[in-house]
Amino acid sequence: MSNRVSLKAVQAFEAAARLSSFSLAAEELFVTPSAISHQVKFLEEQFGV
Repeated sequence: MSNRVSLKAVQAFEAAARLSSFSLAAEELFVTPSAISHQVKFLEEQFGV
């Protein structure tokens, strides 16, 4: 696996953390809440947490 971190995943994580909501983050980034969830899961897997 690549050592690179996806910018989209970081943006999704930042928005979800700042807004405390996958739904609000999704609205802000014009994606679905499921997309936010998938991006956060990707980061968790990449960092092993």
